Amino acid sequence: MNGQLSVYNTLTRKKENFEPLHPPFTGMYVCGPTVYGDAHLGHARPAITFDLIFRYLLHSGYKVRYIRNITDVGHLVNDADEGEDKIARKALLEKLEPMEVAQYYSDRYHHNMDQLNVLKPSIEPRASGHIIEQIEMIKKILGAGFAYIVNGSVYFDVLEYNKKHFYGKLSGRVVDELLSNTRELEGQDEKKNPFDFALWKKALPEHIMRWPSPWSDGFPGWHLECSAMSTKYLGEHFDIHGGGMDLLFPHHESEISQSVAANGQDPCKYWFHNNMITINGQKMGKSLNNFITLNEFFSGNHPLLEKAYSPMTIRFFILQAHYRSTLDFSNEALQSSEKGLKRLMKGLETIGKLTTSEKSTFDFHKFRASCYDALNDDFNSPVLIAELFDGIRHINNIYDKKETITTEDYQALKEFYNVMILDVLGLKPEQTDNSEIINNLMNTIILLRQDAKMKKDYETSDKIRKELTKTNINLKDTKEGTVWNFEE
Repeated sequence: MNGQLSVYNTLTRKKENFEPLHPPFTGMYVCGPTVYGDAHLGHARPAITFDLIFRYLLHSGYKVRYIRNITDVGHLVNDADEGEDKIARKALLEKLEPMEVAQYYSDRYHHNMDQLNVLKPSIEPRASGHIIEQIEMIKKILGAGFAYIVNGSVYFDVLEYNKKHFYGKLSGRVVDELLSNTRELEGQDEKKNPFDFALWKKALPEHIMRWPSPWSDGFPGWHLECSAMSTKYLGEHFDIHGGGMDLLFPHHESEISQSVAANGQDPCKYWFHNNMITINGQKMGKSLNNFITLNEFFSGNHPLLEKAYSPMTIRFFILQAHYRSTLDFSNEALQSSEKGLKRLMKGLETIGKLTTSEKSTFDFHKFRASCYDALNDDFNSPVLIAELFDGIRHINNIYDKKETITTEDYQALKEFYNVMILDVLGLKPEQTDNSEIINNLMNTIILLRQDAKMKKDYETSDKIRKELTKTNINLKDTKEGTVWNFEE
């Protein structure tokens, strides 16, 4: 271990020493994407935030089981238990099966995560693959008296729950305020109270995503999936649950209530929430139609972008702000991150050119301790980056013979910088050779072909394949996606 790790717990609203329930094993569950569209910058922030946490816990010697789910059913258009399923709606528009839509955007999401150098989770469960577990959890909640059945749908009874427990402990919401501030929504008259939430919804005849249950042919509520899947893979009480600040209420609040109702205890010990990315002071996201997809960042093809930005520039931009602070998008900020990243990587190159002396004037051990102090202070990546830049100032001084370093300290410094930059921060040198350009071009062509197939424009899809064949480039469609290679 590298000192005592202190983390901010959203539940207690204070920093606490991190002590896993079953050391060194650590269970971490993070709410992943709803796969009905391309990932945007708002999706990148939680992915990179929890990737940093995952990486540092591994570096610190913990054995981490990292679960990141995929929502492929139950997330309705207005997030209030009414309307169409987001994926089903996309499927109807595109005349596809819902699971085709889910698979298509899952593949694209994973491709973007690979570009951002985000490590794969230990397990990536899907909501549609855990219907049985969700039904069983609903039975437990009904048996405990905290849910009710109406016309084949099952709803969580918030008022009944609040008589014995505190609904609002994570977000600070008070039920009396919910009673006065929640307006009645059309189609919700079957609920006892408008803020009760669905555990199971009876499917209307036109609803294409449905499963049999003891109550009706229907589908699970959005909040239920995470409670069921985290319990299955991490147990009834685990270490870390994370996600974006926008999920704190009602999603995570409802998760706590479901877990307490079904299992008799809170689901986890520590709650982590990353803050939002904003644009002109507003949250960036699909609901406000002000988002920029990651593919648009990488290509520069968006009216708000002055140029294309590489995946590592995006990653560095996000890491330069503490995960609990807001992060405002601007071209100036991204270009500053681009320059900072180049400077950091230049410093990494310079380390390999240093000469050693019999005595060190640079205090490496004090420098290393300051870096770990930053990470141990609730994963403070911007302070760590500032410390690494300060270290580069010393590295340049050693290169210019203004400071000295012993062989022993030099070897430790070289290893430490590689670990901090490449392994913990997850940054990697930008590749500018022709192979990287070709890879980027081929990825763009493959995405265009996927778009054509998605729209059932098979003529264009086949034409792309045939034209590439003329240049000895072969495309192969696999379960993991489309791959390419040069034919000999």
